[in-house]
Amino acid sequence: MFSTINSGALNGIECIGVGVEADVSNGLPSFSMVGFLGSEVKEAAERVRNALRNVGVQLPAKRITINLSPADVRKSGTAFDLPIAAALLAAIGEISTENLNGVFMAGELSLNGKVNGICGVLSMAAHAREMGMEYCVIPKVNAKEAAVMKGIKVVGVEDLSQMIEFMKHRENVEYEHINIEEIFQKQREVGRDFSDILGQARAKRAMEIAAAGRHNILLIGPPGTGKSMLAKRLSGILAPLDFEESLAITKIHSIAGVLPENTPILTQRPFLQPHHTTSTFALAGGGKIPKPGIISLAHRGVLFLDELPEFKREALEILRQPLEDKEIHISRVSGNYVFPAEIMVVAAMNPCKCGYYPDRNRCRCSQLDVAKYQGRISKPLLDRIDLYVEVEPVGYQELSRREKNQGEKSAQIRKRVMVAGEIQKYRYQERRYSYNSELDEQGVYEFCKLQPPEKALMEKIFYKMQLSARGYHRMLKVARTIADLDGEEDIREKHIKEAISYRRYTMMD
Repeated sequence: MFSTINSGALNGIECIGVGVEADVSNGLPSFSMVGFLGSEVKEAAERVRNALRNVGVQLPAKRITINLSPADVRKSGTAFDLPIAAALLAAIGEISTENLNGVFMAGELSLNGKVNGICGVLSMAAHAREMGMEYCVIPKVNAKEAAVMKGIKVVGVEDLSQMIEFMKHRENVEYEHINIEEIFQKQREVGRDFSDILGQARAKRAMEIAAAGRHNILLIGPPGTGKSMLAKRLSGILAPLDFEESLAITKIHSIAGVLPENTPILTQRPFLQPHHTTSTFALAGGGKIPKPGIISLAHRGVLFLDELPEFKREALEILRQPLEDKEIHISRVSGNYVFPAEIMVVAAMNPCKCGYYPDRNRCRCSQLDVAKYQGRISKPLLDRIDLYVEVEPVGYQELSRREKNQGEKSAQIRKRVMVAGEIQKYRYQERRYSYNSELDEQGVYEFCKLQPPEKALMEKIFYKMQLSARGYHRMLKVARTIADLDGEEDIREKHIKEAISYRRYTMMD
């Protein structure tokens, strides 16, 4: 007897439909599986056979064939255990084949019949809804995550017996529900506040500009000046996530297997701070069947690279493609994988090995040592950073006059950032851009037009600073963001001059 049920295989962050087919026929007893399978999928035969036996279902001594179609898509992972069991049960007459219609199923089985959690459930639920499935049967531990997708009935099962009961008596099953609005209303406010930082008015202003236009920023200064404090408070001034952004972020974390327990959807922007010993594979993602790396996990959030020159050169160069394309492409024999990487990079570094250049009273590095240390960061990578900020040491007077919450709070800065963000969204509502940092050459030409006085100033700057085409465009995009923060439609000379101040830096001339 033949039966089939719908399941899915992950490819990048998307799910590809897979039909799990079972055929039980007369012949020599065997259990064979076909369909371009990974080793863990091939092992499903033993897991399913023992799980069925331990819940009281004995497979007949017949020829059993399982096919996962389409055969040209590689299947990996353990999520096919549950649909294989369901297809087998229908093929041997334990459940009705008609009850498999309109059902999407995925889950891993233990030998005792328990259904274990899997990765990538949100992508699978989204695909099941797109396919027009009525039910999505997945492990109980993943049910709330799948229930984020409206328009499909999510059934969480803890063991094989519950799955069988559902397939026989759908009318008695309770579906999983979550209140998305309530989850978003309970978003935690970021505890770190900009008001905790003493002084550093210029650096704070640069962080506000970076947040408003989603520009990459580099903080340069000696140890103890607050570079890390500034970076770690950036999330508090970024605009809150909307539902679509939360879905995109949650998908990536789910596929990577790092979605926090009892968290159906992420409501805070990611902030990732990899150590400088992190490998290129950890940053970009990889493996035989690639999974998202740190860069993709920071999608729609912040990637903080502290001690930038200490990172391996090849690890830093990995950033060049995602900073331009907003995606990471990984090629394997099994196929090509694409992971989103729309990130905002915040980097911090000391000006030299000891950290005190150009203060010759404290710095003992030679000019050669300074040049060698700063030369660890390539010019092409620096060209992809929009703002450079020198963070100066805080003076004694500012430290001694400290009053509680004396500085401007993150909530106040966020309001201005959100207003500038709304201006950009309105401007680009019929375009593929969302923020000024995303403008390409055509976008810069169209939305960063200059009047004659501003053109003359930019021409002078271009030759004096020996800007590359990329550097020129990035300066204009920063000026566009400053104008948006000021609520002005046109870019003025004052906006260009402020943008210049964040493009020049004395430490790395």
